[in-house]
Amino acid sequence: MFTTEIKKSLEVLKQEQTLLYPTDTVWGIGCDATSEVAVNKVFKIKKRSESKSLIILVDGLDMLQHYIPSISENIISVLNKSTKPTTIIYNNPKGLAKNVIASDQTVAIRIVQNVFCQQLIKAFGKPIVSTSANISGNPTPKSFKEIEATILDSVDYIVNLQREVVNEKSSTILKVAENGEIIVLRN
Repeated sequence: MFTTEIKKSLEVLKQEQTLLYPTDTVWGIGCDATSEVAVNKVFKIKKRSESKSLIILVDGLDMLQHYIPSISENIISVLNKSTKPTTIIYNNPKGLAKNVIASDQTVAIRIVQNVFCQQLIKAFGKPIVSTSANISGNPTPKSFKEIEATILDSVDYIVNLQREVVNEKSSTILKVAENGEIIVLRN
């Protein structure tokens, strides 16, 4: 079943469509983070302004460095020591869809710790979007059964894994300042 879900999800991503999938935090709406067409679909599903950026998931440090060319040793150390999901806001990404990058030229990226996500991203070879499975402004669902019907009806594919899991955790969010300082936005 796991392998089947990877294959089905890959097809969806390759066709610039949207996925509803489990992550290392909450259920996410995702797509190819390098496709403006796909990212636009996610903004429409969430009824969210494009001025609000989305989180991007990568499978590891190598992929992260492809999109964020200069990562300080401090950040690498934080990532290597982190035991909980950690999203970091980086400056001046490259190679991502323009509409996933905030107006201040930053992007939020997390090295995902969920096995399904890691394998999917590795097989896809590109980062994917991960934004909570809710209409913008509505509460974030903690489990699959809390996801609104409008979201379920709007995505192109729903992954059939981990539907019983209740997830209370959100990621730590750090920001890299222009001077290289690491600022904690959410712990």
